[in-house]
Amino acid sequence: MTRRIEFTSKFKKDLKRLRNNEAKLSKVANVIELLAQGEDIPASMKPHKLIGNYAGHLELHIEGDLLLIWLEKKELGDMTIYLVRLGSHSELFGK
Repeated sequence: MTRRIEFTSKFKKDLKRLRNNEAKLSKVANVIELLAQGEDIPASMKPHKLIGNYAGHLELHIEGDLLLIWLEKKELGDMTIYLVRLGSHSELFGK
């Protein structure tokens, strides 16, 4: 089942910061494709649920300190993936 992908304005800004790094952009695109196709996220990317300000959201490590935060919503049988943020721990959580 293909899922619909929506990009938040913050995610678009985060993605823009990577525009000169083709290797990272390619990895981000691969992860987005996995999410869109409903494929399992590799355990090496450490997918997990978040708490606090991002309760209900999910996070994975694309590489090292490059994180992707997303939200899954099922409405009337259709799944929508909202890509929320992209960046390092310090950029996303201020730590």
